[in-house]
Amino acid sequence: MRVTRVSARDFRNLERVEATLGEAVTVVHGPNGAGKTNLLEALYFGCTARSCRTSNEREVVRFGAKVARVEVEVEAEDGAHRLDVGLEPGEAKRVRVDGAAIAGPAGAEVRPLVSVFMPDRLDLVKGAPALRRAHLDQLVTALWPSRAANRTAYSRALAQRNALIARIRAGAAAPGLLDPWDAELAQAGIAVMADRAEACSLVGPRFAERAGDLGLPDDATLAYRPRSRAADAGALRDELLERREEDLARGFSAHGPHRDEVWLAHAGRALRAYGSQGQQRLGLLALLFAERDVLLEARGQPPLMLLDDVMSELDSARRERLVELLMGGGQSVITTTDLDHVPGGADETVTALAVMSGRLAQEPVA
Repeated sequence: MRVTRVSARDFRNLERVEATLGEAVTVVHGPNGAGKTNLLEALYFGCTARSCRTSNEREVVRFGAKVARVEVEVEAEDGAHRLDVGLEPGEAKRVRVDGAAIAGPAGAEVRPLVSVFMPDRLDLVKGAPALRRAHLDQLVTALWPSRAANRTAYSRALAQRNALIARIRAGAAAPGLLDPWDAELAQAGIAVMADRAEACSLVGPRFAERAGDLGLPDDATLAYRPRSRAADAGALRDELLERREEDLARGFSAHGPHRDEVWLAHAGRALRAYGSQGQQRLGLLALLFAERDVLLEARGQPPLMLLDDVMSELDSARRERLVELLMGGGQSVITTTDLDHVPGGADETVTALAVMSGRLAQEPVA
């Protein structure tokens, strides 16, 4: 499956843009502030019905406009399909596949997988563990869509347990009422832990390999570090019972998969704390490429890779390595202020798109 065309109307500074993507690498180039990142965000929005840059989606609607709309055309094994997402602030988001309204694209079989790199996403490496847990859970869903129910069940049970803890602290309920919620939380928690461990076991070796390909000088490691040592639901339930008094004192559940960590390391040291900005950048790229490899094997298709300003802090050797990986398979879109920053950017196999003041023109390749 690949994306063939994107159309954005009143999205950020893009008043009306239509672009045809290349089969392999598409390079979007232009000066700062032209709208290159907005085009990548529009692509992501059209594929996923959410923004990759903000939780306040009102921001994507162009100033002076009432509705933002993105249309993405994809080519799948069974032919062409169209994904259409419209956003009007204050109204329910409108999502359509081939003209038929759906609740969201998550369950649409024609939705392409998408992987995105933006400078702000370095927080995935150097930020709080919650960001890495959420990313890992998204990967689990991409690998095994039916397992998304495990994380949903855990979140629901955790919210109910925390609400009951608040009632107990207020004197409105007895501590023994936590027993059934402990059992339910443990049952869902063991499933979440198993999913995360399996995903990390697949990605870890590829992460080390891709980190080396991109030029990290020492061994890179990805490891799942669960908070619990439980091997089954009964053991996790016992752990929750042991910590019940502490949870009641704190006012929330402090133990379980919602406190897990995904450890990214270089030369045996955490990239989060000891990696340079450049090493963290390469670590994030290695993670995304490792996930691409695993998704290709598991689902038979690699994700569309959206790489914003990825070349700006890479030396020439690492730029070459990055483009070699991109050319190795799948579809990607890169933004840059200068086409010369992308090795092979003028080649026949590369589609070049020039952006200027929110307008885009597809350039013929010499």
